[in-house]
Amino acid sequence: METDFRADDSRQETELNGTWQFATDPDDDGRDEGWYEPDSAWPDRTRSVEVPHAWQELEEFRGYTGTAWYRRTIALDAPDDDRFRRRLRFDAVDYETTVWVNGDRVGANRGGYLPFETDVTDALVDGENEVVVEVVDPDDLSELPHGKQGEPWYQRVSGIWQDVTLEAVPPVRVEGIRVTPDLETDTAHVELDVDGLDDLSGSAGSNGGSTVVAHVVVTRDDRTVAAESTAIDGDGASGTEAVSIPIPDADYWTPETPALYDVRVDLEREGAVVDRHEDYFGMRSVEARDGQVYLNGEPYVLRGALEQGYYPETLYRPFDEDCFEREVRTATELGFNLLRKHIKPAHPDFLECADRLGILVWEEPANPTVHTDRSRRAVFEQLEGMIERDYNRPSVVIWSIYNEEWGIGNPQGLDVETSLWEDEGKQRYLADCYESTRERDPTRLVCDNSGWAHVATDVNDYHRYFVSPDRADAWEADLDRMADRPEDNYAAAETDPDDAPIIVSEFGTWGLCDAPAIEESYGERPPWFDYEFLEQGLKRPDGYRERFEESTLTEAFDEFEALAEAWQWREFRSNKDVIERMRARDDVAGYVITEFSDIEWEFNGILDYRREQKVFHDEFARVNAPVAVQLECESRTVWDDGTIAADAVVVNDTDERLEAELSWTAAGESGQRTVAVDPVSTVRVEDLIAVDAPTVDAVGTEAITLAFGDATTEEPVTIGPRADSSSPVLGRESGADEPIYAEDEALRDALEERGTSVVDQLDDTVAAAVVTETRHAVLEYARDGGDVVLLADRDGSVADGDVFDYRDLPEDESWNLVASLLYTNDERLEPPLGSVPGWELDGRYPYTVASVTEGDDVSVGYVEGWLANPSAAVATRQYGDGAVRVCTLRVIDGYGSCPVATALVDELVAMSLEESARLDTSPRDTAR
Repeated sequence: METDFRADDSRQETELNGTWQFATDPDDDGRDEGWYEPDSAWPDRTRSVEVPHAWQELEEFRGYTGTAWYRRTIALDAPDDDRFRRRLRFDAVDYETTVWVNGDRVGANRGGYLPFETDVTDALVDGENEVVVEVVDPDDLSELPHGKQGEPWYQRVSGIWQDVTLEAVPPVRVEGIRVTPDLETDTAHVELDVDGLDDLSGSAGSNGGSTVVAHVVVTRDDRTVAAESTAIDGDGASGTEAVSIPIPDADYWTPETPALYDVRVDLEREGAVVDRHEDYFGMRSVEARDGQVYLNGEPYVLRGALEQGYYPETLYRPFDEDCFEREVRTATELGFNLLRKHIKPAHPDFLECADRLGILVWEEPANPTVHTDRSRRAVFEQLEGMIERDYNRPSVVIWSIYNEEWGIGNPQGLDVETSLWEDEGKQRYLADCYESTRERDPTRLVCDNSGWAHVATDVNDYHRYFVSPDRADAWEADLDRMADRPEDNYAAAETDPDDAPIIVSEFGTWGLCDAPAIEESYGERPPWFDYEFLEQGLKRPDGYRERFEESTLTEAFDEFEALAEAWQWREFRSNKDVIERMRARDDVAGYVITEFSDIEWEFNGILDYRREQKVFHDEFARVNAPVAVQLECESRTVWDDGTIAADAVVVNDTDERLEAELSWTAAGESGQRTVAVDPVSTVRVEDLIAVDAPTVDAVGTEAITLAFGDATTEEPVTIGPRADSSSPVLGRESGADEPIYAEDEALRDALEERGTSVVDQLDDTVAAAVVTETRHAVLEYARDGGDVVLLADRDGSVADGDVFDYRDLPEDESWNLVASLLYTNDERLEPPLGSVPGWELDGRYPYTVASVTEGDDVSVGYVEGWLANPSAAVATRQYGDGAVRVCTLRVIDGYGSCPVATALVDELVAMSLEESARLDTSPRDTAR
């Protein structure tokens, strides 16, 4: 137990963290049996815990919900000293708390995230004092603000999980300092709340007691900047006074220059200082207008990450003293200037790091599940408490009220709820919440319902989960819709959609973590591996090793760690393109990627759950830097007699004009051009690169590089040989006199143009059949020993109801798709596709995948999440005496025009021809 004394002895603070007794109370016996009484007998299951903690940090209590009790003793000298009042302060306890001191009930609180305190002066005695705390965290959280605790997300958090202190404060004291910066006049408006004025009776003064004067001093780096004094007037016990303090040559707070001012208030009575209270603030303004965010009056682009504040083993608590500082420093190192503290109030220590080190914070309350009078009241009381606690924190620039309708709409499809899109009563309530929040805090932006169904909001934010390059075109079209029709994201437009900045506040792709290393760091199997509420395989890690060993992934990756590394590069490739398309546009004011780190089973972080780097750390920092360059390739696949062509984009999010050489290399050529970029703007340099593609003997990749000062990027372009003498189809030896049957007329023409013998009749002279539909004749051909290549049609569908079962993939955004991986499992297909396909398949990713069984030969596999839903984009299944080789990749209309599509179809046909030759069989006449 440590006591901190102020230099002027006006206040004392004793830390009560440390060892407490702890007992669960599953039958709610504690009150009846008087557990709150001094020295009462507690059950044998009572044990010691270290506060702060959540009881779920202990294995035996991970699944426990209900009532638990805490107890400890405090030794005090002269607690009846009338110079002080004693207050017991809890920074956060989840959820319902009742406090006794020496058997006297002294206070209660409901809420899991914000501080509360209770006056315990009259309950304390000289010597040993016993503090008892009852905490109730019920099993049913539906009406309680709980964020992502429990089903369907993460571990529950219960108990005293932030600091506990005993404060000694003077009877007449400053209860709060609220500083509102005014950058128009460089003035700090300081509002003071003073309590205890009723203790001044007996002396002359306007309020019946002697006058209290507040001396307000503003300093920076221990240098006095300004000072003002004011008399405190009050009716009864408390009083409020405001004073405006000019700040000469004010330094404004930004993430790049986090200038802070200290403010000290000395309460003076009859020439003596009776209290001293200190805080800090920043001269910072934020506003949204004309589709742009302005920080301190200047346009400012938001580059953010979602940060959920969960940690291995310690859950809501930081796992060491430097945790928050490292988070902020790592975030800025990665190019972020904002962290969105998701679905619960930020830890106050994190906010101080954000203020001092410099990063913006988007903060939001925890949400309930249902919309009731109780849940509405709990959410708004929590929001009011956040505003009160964090009003002076300059890093906090946006408040959210709700997220994705959780607790106000019906995203879960509950029978008892209605959608915010349709319920006018909920819309009116949300608009009232927005207005009330703006009245309480006019210094920040307010987002009513993050993600969609806006009603009254300062930012028009979207949650959009596109994976690229798989759905790159769909993502570009979606961005166009956002810009063209912002009102479509509003359930009701109480504020102007055209005026609100467009911010994509959730997006991102998954990148499998090094799960064995995570397990090793725990020293055991992490408890989140087998939550019963998680979908087996997709979200539930349990059994991932067995699924890996039993799948065709082992044929593509030597070990699990190699799979994780390849998947992380897929995560980077996708996020890079999704981010670059936003940054290249003037109509997107910012973005927030999901997410800063993996959280338990959800492996979509830029860092893993341990806050360790993933493989692409440095590369991501270049993409997300304040100054970045992009290459926009005319085509990602080029014939070797064609042209490698690309535009360049230079993004400058800084407040300075930049001018430098924009230099490039491609196919052995290089060039440069002087480019100037204004502050907070982008410049597009069209037709910067146009060089002849190199002659190649086989499909391969050429890298294009681009540099502007320290900003660099690199993009691959796949080159294929136009005249491919090594083509397994064009140059085949076996079966060369036997034609190929091609059902699709355009494909048949393209094959013939490349010199392949093709017929439009399926009969016994055919060496292989290439089809888009398994009609009866095709199935008979395969059953009699023929080899069939079944291609997806131009719309991406596969007309097959007999050989494989299929699972359609969304053509738009999809949470499952961003958690998916395509992988090449056949060394013959690796040259055109790579081990994990990327831009080689631009515009040709599947809209469906084939379900596979143990006997199938998987050439291009597909999995989701923790190795669930194993499927295939290319697979072979025996059918009768023959085989059907399905390809759901959308390559049919690229044959002859796209090198990768051409090489892939050639290889699949060659496999069929080789199989036919191996069997040395001639199918019966199946002409129809």
